[in-house]
Amino acid sequence: MTRLLPDAGPQRVLAASNFVYTVGSGLYLTAGVLYFTEGVHLPAGQVGLGLGIGGIAALALGVAIGHLADRYGARGIYALTLLVQALATAGFVLADSFWPFVVVVCVAAGAKAAGIAARSPLIRHYGGDRPQEFRAYLRAVTNVGVSFGAVLAGWAVQVGTLTAYQLMAVGNAIAFVVSAVLLLLLPPVAPVPPVGGPRWSALRDHPYLLLTALDGVMAIQFKVLTVAIPLWIVGATSAPHWLISATMLTGTVIVVAFQVRASRNVDSPTAGAHAYRRAGAAFLVACSLISLSAGIPAWAAAALLIAAVVIHTVGELWHSAAGFEVSFALAPRHATGQYLGVFGLGAGLAEALGPGLLIALCITWGRPGWYVVGAMFALTGLAAPAAVRRAERCQHDSRMRSAPAKASTA
Repeated sequence: MTRLLPDAGPQRVLAASNFVYTVGSGLYLTAGVLYFTEGVHLPAGQVGLGLGIGGIAALALGVAIGHLADRYGARGIYALTLLVQALATAGFVLADSFWPFVVVVCVAAGAKAAGIAARSPLIRHYGGDRPQEFRAYLRAVTNVGVSFGAVLAGWAVQVGTLTAYQLMAVGNAIAFVVSAVLLLLLPPVAPVPPVGGPRWSALRDHPYLLLTALDGVMAIQFKVLTVAIPLWIVGATSAPHWLISATMLTGTVIVVAFQVRASRNVDSPTAGAHAYRRAGAAFLVACSLISLSAGIPAWAAAALLIAAVVIHTVGELWHSAAGFEVSFALAPRHATGQYLGVFGLGAGLAEALGPGLLIALCITWGRPGWYVVGAMFALTGLAAPAAVRRAERCQHDSRMRSAPAKASTA
């Protein structure tokens, strides 16, 4: 087990905090929607609308809080976002109608987006020579934690009472508080002094914004395993329903076992661009196999779906590794939180809009929609190398312009 742990010290503290946090997240991801539909008895349509409002409302917070983390110290800002998430999650027990539900979901989603941005300077500071690889390790830890949380949430789902769901929400809040407390073991990270130029430089960096948009389109792939495939298995194939759990488990095991290894070879923006391209091709193949699973015997459908999930998850490894690399490598050190907050906008939009898009194309339209989605991923991957080259040129030009200014100041 010691081989699976990061170096003792700050990296291990961050990993432990992340693990506890994701156990709580696993509780919510597994049974959060059921809490409001089965426990509080809100209509499913209202729950979906509220989650969408929360996702959209959270988009701008990542950039602003990331900027605060750069200027005032990432450890304290990140811990504060975790405490706000804990309060919002505990507030679930008081949300007994639509508008209180919308309020707590908006606060929780906003704090989550802010926390992702505020954590980025900590990863860069304590991640060693390759913070991208440490970020990949944290993603593997995330999958382990979410799996543990999902197992615990199974009890609440099985019991099915309002009290059981409320205990789940309280347990989620406690996990967030413990995660914040663990951060006190980290040495504080000194704020990075600002440099000349616009205050909101990330929002003016057009090549970086283009990469954010491309990564956001590709990030819709995360909803394929959690939204599209379960609905497809139930509504369009003869495969057994237990295959839904099997596909989730297959993807989780692959990510835990291979995410760090996949990221080791993605060690430059150019390598990240090529990884995006490979990911797009893998998603196209996986979507094609999923479409072929309809209208065939159950055993054949199951075999095709498992093969598709394996290929899709390999693409997910490449996509994640590419995102880790380009988002960190092309972000200036003095504005890590702000830039990573901007990069999170793409994933935030995918979180808010991806489920509806996949349901409309893959479930409502059916088999042709899978080919459209696969082609969308493939074309996005093909566009990534040119976007990365443009971002690298702009980064180089910016450094050349700043060098004479520093020399004259000296």
